[in-house]
Formats: sequence, structure tokens, C-alpha cells
Amino acid sequence: MRSKIGVAAIVALMLLFAVLAVGSAIAFLQAPQTVAKILGVAVLGVVVVGLWTLWRELRFGMAMQRMGRTLAVEGGLPADDLPRSPAGRIDRAAADAQFALFRDEAEAAPGDWRSWYRLSLGYDASGDRSRARKAMRDAVRLYAAGPTT
Repeated sequence: MRSKIGVAAIVALMLLFAVLAVGSAIAFLQAPQTVAKILGVAVLGVVVVGLWTLWRELRFGMAMQRMGRTLAVEGGLPADDLPRSPAGRIDRAAADAQFALFRDEAEAAPGDWRSWYRLSLGYDASGDRSRARKAMRDAVRLYAAGPTT
């Protein structure tokens, strides 16, 4: 629930920023100077890119939640039982061993979004956030494409 409140706060701040920025852009566009008009167009461009990025990330997060709920119902979510340090960090050797299982599963079933979802969790536990996002994007793409057989 805390993360949803955080997301809602970020969305609200982004929308506030967008409204204020569009107001400034309109003022720039109404100014007689060419430089001001160029700034107005640039500000509008920043707002459009920001809102597009926000929408894209929200869709990504919602798809991850849907897939996670589906896996939970199916009993396909891996248990969060990796050993941790007193500070809460996952033991790297245990994470790497679990990752190897998820990697083998994804290689055996490359068209199954479930295996890519678990592979993403494996990358994340091993500390490789960029590959975790890529694997999750692959899972989202496969999930959107329809059911696997």
C-alpha cells in the first residue's frame, strides 16, 4: 500500500508540474520574441515526453502487478526465502544459484511469460537491475501477446 501512495504522489506532482509548465509555455508562446516562442515549444516538448514516460512506466507497473497476481494464484511465484544478511541484503551466492534455475527455465520455454517473469526476479535478486527490467519487459510483451500453451 505504501508503494501505491508513493506512486500516486509522484503522479500528482508530475501532473502539477505539467499544468504549471503548460501555463509557462503558453506565456512564452504569446510573447513577441522568437526566442520566447522557441522556449515555449521546448517546454511543451518536455511536458509531452514527461507525460509519455510517466504513462509508459505506469502501464509497465500495472502489467507487472497483473502478472504477479496471476502467478500467485497459479502458485508460480518463487518463495522469497533466499538467505539475507542482517542488513537485509540477499546472499549473492544463493541468488546466483536461484538465477541459474530461472535462466534454464527461460531458455527451455522462451515463449512463456511466466519464465521471463521469474528470470526477471532472479536478475533482480542477483543485483542486475537493468537485465531484470529487460526480462520483465519481455514478460510483459509475451503476456500481452496472449496465453501460452
